[in-house]
Amino acid sequence: MEQPDRAKLLPVSEQMKAWAAALAAEIRDWPQITQKSFFGFTALYRGTKIFGLLPRTRGIFKGNAMALRFHDVNRATRARLEKDSRIAAFDKNKMRWFSFELSCDADLHDALDCLGLAYEAAKSGKPARSPQN
Repeated sequence: MEQPDRAKLLPVSEQMKAWAAALAAEIRDWPQITQKSFFGFTALYRGTKIFGLLPRTRGIFKGNAMALRFHDVNRATRARLEKDSRIAAFDKNKMRWFSFELSCDADLHDALDCLGLAYEAAKSGKPARSPQN
């Protein structure tokens, strides 16, 4: 019996490896953070809840993207995620997993901010709070 086609995970660019390493280093000291190797990615956990994937050797759907997992999302955060063209939902229900595509060094600040939102949402399962701009 043939296996169904699965999305192939592409090799990650050297630039994305550098960005992912910088993001991992930046969040390393956040409270309750654990980073684990996970099939070519660095999985980011707050306690027991995963909130992100940073590519190490494999890309996430797009060449220079990381993944964010939101356990719960409030309306303000959902609206923010939906209006950013660098962010796309990729799970079946388009509710919890999102990719964030980086294209330049300036995107690191927003990527870190989005990781912060996902980190907060993993706190206790309560909705993420949208930061005041």
